[in-house]
Amino acid sequence: MNTQDEKSAAYDLANFTIRDMTECGKFLRTLGKSAKSMEDVANRIIHYLYNNMIDEKSGNRACSLVRFFKTHTFEKLDNELQDFSRSMLGSLPVSPDMKCLTLLATAGENPEWNSRRTSKGHKAVPLPSEQAVHRIPMLRSLILQLGLSINTVIKPDPKLLLDREQMTYNVFHVSEALGSPYIPAQKEFIIPYGIKSVLGFGGTLPSGDIFVIIMFLKISASKEVAGFFKTLSLNVKVAVLPFENAVFV
Repeated sequence: MNTQDEKSAAYDLANFTIRDMTECGKFLRTLGKSAKSMEDVANRIIHYLYNNMIDEKSGNRACSLVRFFKTHTFEKLDNELQDFSRSMLGSLPVSPDMKCLTLLATAGENPEWNSRRTSKGHKAVPLPSEQAVHRIPMLRSLILQLGLSINTVIKPDPKLLLDREQMTYNVFHVSEALGSPYIPAQKEFIIPYGIKSVLGFGGTLPSGDIFVIIMFLKISASKEVAGFFKTLSLNVKVAVLPFENAVFV
């Protein structure tokens, strides 16, 4: 989105403040207006964060890559995403109600990172079991740091949905990405793109599906800065909530 409001907004992410959080959150809440799908809203949110979180020292963007994911039931994915998810499972059986961590929006400095369709490894990551999630250290850590349990992500319990939906979740924060066991592709991504910190935030939708935004940062983000994104997750939820039954464009 290239609105005047977006152009005028710029947040020094290393020194993000309560005022910044309030102003950013207020704008994020409005991004669902006139949208036709959750994918549409997710793209607006991702591009807003990518374009407006800056490193004031250099004047450059603070993010190398920003992505929006949502868990989605396998049988509700289109054929392309089902084929992708099935290919990741290998010989494991496919269940129609299996949750897949599905990429809805992406923005980054590499041209290939600006469309979910050109993602090579994250279009729809199958989550067939707790054991499978444990084999993906970043995903396991992301779920646990947000304050969720792996089982409630892959098999939401309808009896607990109301309580979970009303929760405010924590933030996934890796202050030092270089050498972290929770951040993959160190040689292919972290080192060449100068990724210093990773920050993730999200929440639960009425269906029990979760949404999460992951920001790969070229600056060091402190624990205090990361904490502000706990509130921003509620603003994002307000924007995407009306589109839970209209996910894809």
